[in-house]
Amino acid sequence: MHTVTSKDGTTIAFDQLGTGNPVILVDGALGYRKDERQQQLATLLSEHFTVINYDRRGRGDSTDTAPYAVEREIEDIDALIDYAGETAFVFGMSSGAILALKAAQHITDKITKLALYEPPFILDDSRPPLPADYVTQLNTTIADGNRSHAVEIFMTQAIMLPEEYLAYMKADTMWASMEKVAHTLAYDGMVSQDMMRGEPWETGHWLSVTAKTIVITGENSEPFFHTTAQQLADDLLHGKTATLAGQDHGVDMSVLAPELIAFFSA
Repeated sequence: MHTVTSKDGTTIAFDQLGTGNPVILVDGALGYRKDERQQQLATLLSEHFTVINYDRRGRGDSTDTAPYAVEREIEDIDALIDYAGETAFVFGMSSGAILALKAAQHITDKITKLALYEPPFILDDSRPPLPADYVTQLNTTIADGNRSHAVEIFMTQAIMLPEEYLAYMKADTMWASMEKVAHTLAYDGMVSQDMMRGEPWETGHWLSVTAKTIVITGENSEPFFHTTAQQLADDLLHGKTATLAGQDHGVDMSVLAPELIAFFSA
């Protein structure tokens, strides 16, 4: 394990694998660097690149500093790039894709290539938007010490999982793992909320992103992911899309990795 110190003093823990151009992996809600799928992706990419697989603040071995702000997470990515070299490639998954994209808006000279898997933008009425009080609900629930309910809020309001499935999920050992980082769900809510209101972004919103960008979706994913991917690629200076056959939001990392390797190697 390695660490860097972010601008506000937060310690960001990460694993470094492989050699070559640096690739920083930005996980989504409830993700952390020791997750089996995240480690699988890091290992596959490390055959071609130097992979920085890190714990976002408040997760795993990284520390946390209040109050939370999205800008602090961008500073975390900035610190990791400074460690890795002058520039880096960045891959973001789900809400982590939104964070990676926002980072590319602010540290444009350091992120040269950007790969995004299904950023959950809601641009129209194709699915319900996040409730206006979504982040407030999460913060209140965590303050009350009810981490399990925070995960329920995420599953039913953000993921749109039917409530009848919750009992089955709670019986799995994975539920306890999600509870451990449930306090960071509000962080992802703050990262995502302005892009999950069912409203299109303003013209030119992403023009400051200069990185070559690929927006990847799974063939079997919900339609709003495909709408988002095409709209985002069209509005970026250097954007394109790719679709992975037979995949959905829970993408198989062995299918995703070759697409990332081809893009970052080109």
